[in-house]
Parts: sequence; C-alpha cells; structure tokens
Amino acid sequence: MIQHTSEQQKQDENQQKYEKTQMQREIVIQRLKEQGCRITKQRMVLLDIILNENCSSCKEIYYKASRIDSRIGTATVYRMINTLEEIGAINRRNMYKIDW
Repeated sequence: MIQHTSEQQKQDENQQKYEKTQMQREIVIQRLKEQGCRITKQRMVLLDIILNENCSSCKEIYYKASRIDSRIGTATVYRMINTLEEIGAINRRNMYKIDW
C-alpha cells in the first residue's frame, strides 16, 4: 500500500509538471505571436527542448535539436534564445529555463 501511494504521488507530480509545462508553452507561443514571430516546427522543437530538458548552453540545445531535425543550425538556436530573452521568457542567469 505504501508503495502504491508513492507511485501515485509520483504520477501526480509528473502530471503537475506536464500541466505547468503546457501552460508555459502556450504562454510563450502567444508572446511569440504577439511579437510577430511565425510558429515554425523548428521553433517548436527548440521550445520543447528548453521546456523539458536541462540544457546549460546553446550548444547543448543545438545537439539535442539537431537529433530531432537536422535542418536546425546553431544560428537558429541562438536566434531563438535571443528572441525568448527579448520577450522575457528566459533569463540567461536561469540557464535557459522558461522564467514564468
């Protein structure tokens, strides 16, 4: 019974994290649209990596993204990071974590 409760708590935590991530994702997408940015597949790949992975550098984001879509280049990653920083979604002090 104790193990079942622990598993249930873990599932609840994962669900809460998923809901938080989805909410953050939607907010960032809305802010990007407000800034006149197109929501491309590449931007979505990068956003999902930033939201769901622990990345400490643009290169790390690039390596993960290029495994998903080989057309994503380092310039794309840097532009996306700069855009997210401009709209206030990330803070470099937070090492590329969504700041909302």
